Amino acid sequence: MRRGLVIFLVVNLLIIAFLVRSVSTLLSLLIEDGANDAIHRAELPAPNSPLIDGRSQLIPRIIHQTYVNDSVPGQWREAQRSCIDLHEDYEYKLWTDEKSHTFIATEYPWFLDTFANYTQPIQRADAIRYFVLAHFGGIYLDLDDVSDKAPLPRNSHREPRLARSKLSAAATDISFIQGCNRRLDPLLSYPAWVRKTAPTGISNDAMGATPQHPFFLRVIDSLMEYNKNWHLPYITVMYSTGPLFLSVIWKEYMASGDNIGDDLGGGRVRILMQEEYNRHAWSFFSHHVGSSWHGNDAKLIFWMGRHWLMLTATGFLAAGVVGAGLWWVYGRVLLLGQMRGRAGPRCGLRLWRRASYQKKDYELVERHEV
Repeated sequence: MRRGLVIFLVVNLLIIAFLVRSVSTLLSLLIEDGANDAIHRAELPAPNSPLIDGRSQLIPRIIHQTYVNDSVPGQWREAQRSCIDLHEDYEYKLWTDEKSHTFIATEYPWFLDTFANYTQPIQRADAIRYFVLAHFGGIYLDLDDVSDKAPLPRNSHREPRLARSKLSAAATDISFIQGCNRRLDPLLSYPAWVRKTAPTGISNDAMGATPQHPFFLRVIDSLMEYNKNWHLPYITVMYSTGPLFLSVIWKEYMASGDNIGDDLGGGRVRILMQEEYNRHAWSFFSHHVGSSWHGNDAKLIFWMGRHWLMLTATGFLAAGVVGAGLWWVYGRVLLLGQMRGRAGPRCGLRLWRRASYQKKDYELVERHEV
């Protein structure tokens, strides 16, 4: 029985180790705060400071945004114009569905089948931003930025967006349009940057990079590997092209040792923290109410996030019940095997003894006659 217990425990430990290793990167995100690569407020010149002109500018002056076509909805134009008007000396590129398809077909034909066959429009919107940053460099900004802070009435703000249009109309999490609060020149001094998001990881709604930056080359090279259908649209999007995908690649990139070098050609990725992102008057971005895109599956995920403690306890309880059940089954199988093993030899022994006794009686009778 002791040997059986050891085997049972070893098998279960191997299964647990395999599962933990499979999600080790995701687990490591829970304790990753990005502090080692944070862009600190002390190194950012104030708006209109003369110190800005003395900083080296590595990232090209290009602003990229995406939409389904050239007709940006009216409620988003103010935010769009805030970035364009503040950066008249920047090149502005609006990537529509048609332009995105043509660009991928021309420059990255190996990815065209994957790009065209994404099941959700947001996946194409996510993918194109990585490709244009890897190719041209510059700064990518979402036209809207999603937050789960407040409820939005059903059926309000019906305007579609390239990235969100077909996920679901039945959403309850509000979305904000992302506008520019100040010039982005200080952010051009880093070879690449992304922004920290809550509760963990990084977001893909605001990013900057030099052309051919190794991090974004790694990102576009990983898209086909992560193109899997997880059945829930929200999970599928987040882990195939969205922020969760980007966060996992970011963790792998840091572990590879390539996250070094702050000069032109350097591979370091700096992190724009929430304070510098949009919390203050001197922050880089502002938000305006826009439209919503989260569907019913996303609401389930947000509910799980709000009740993570209860779900964790339930998970451990379920794991205990399953483990106890497996142990009971294993014990019954082991006991049955032992019973069969005992029955076999005893039966054989009885037959042998009976045959022996018969032979002995026969010999005794034969000697008596002699």
